Amino acid sequence: MTASVTTAELRDTVTMLGSPALIRLITEIDDNGPIPPRGLARTLADLSSHHLRQTTDVARALGLVSVRPGDGLGLTTSGSELADVYDATARWARRHAYPTRVCDFTSRVQHTLSLLAQTLVPVPVDGPRRPAGDPLPSVQADADLARPRDLLRQWLHAYPQAARLAESEPAA
Repeated sequence: MTASVTTAELRDTVTMLGSPALIRLITEIDDNGPIPPRGLARTLADLSSHHLRQTTDVARALGLVSVRPGDGLGLTTSGSELADVYDATARWARRHAYPTRVCDFTSRVQHTLSLLAQTLVPVPVDGPRRPAGDPLPSVQADADLARPRDLLRQWLHAYPQAARLAESEPAA
C-alpha cells in the first residue's frame, strides 16, 4: 500500500471488497464463466433486485466486470485478479480454521480481508488492534498469510480507484 492511502480509506476499501454480494458475484463468474444477460437474478436468487443492481454498479465502477455482447456479465482483468485474492484468502482461512473451523467461503474471505487490512496499515505504538474476540493467528499462520497479503497489496496498488470509490459508495 502506498503512503497516500489513509487507514480509513483502506478500511473502507476492504469493507467494500468484503461485501458478501460482491464476493459471491466475482467468485460465481470466476468459477462458472460469464453470467448470461438477464441471468443474474437466477444465479444469485437469494439477493433482491435492488441489492443485485447495487452490487453490479459497484463492480462496474471498480472495473471488476463488464458486459460482453453475447456473453453477458464477465470479469475484467481486475476482477480476475480480485478473484485470485479471494481464493488465496479463503485457502489460508480454511487451512488455519479462521475465523472458525466450520465457516462458509464468503465469511472466510470477509474475516481474512479484515485481518489483512490490519496488517497493511502502520501498527499503533501500543500494538495492533484486533476486533474483540478475534483470535490471533499462530506464528505459522501469520507467516502463511504473506501470500494473501501480497496479493491484496498488489491488487490495491494496481487499482487505486478502489480506495477513491470506497469513500463515495456504500458497501454492497
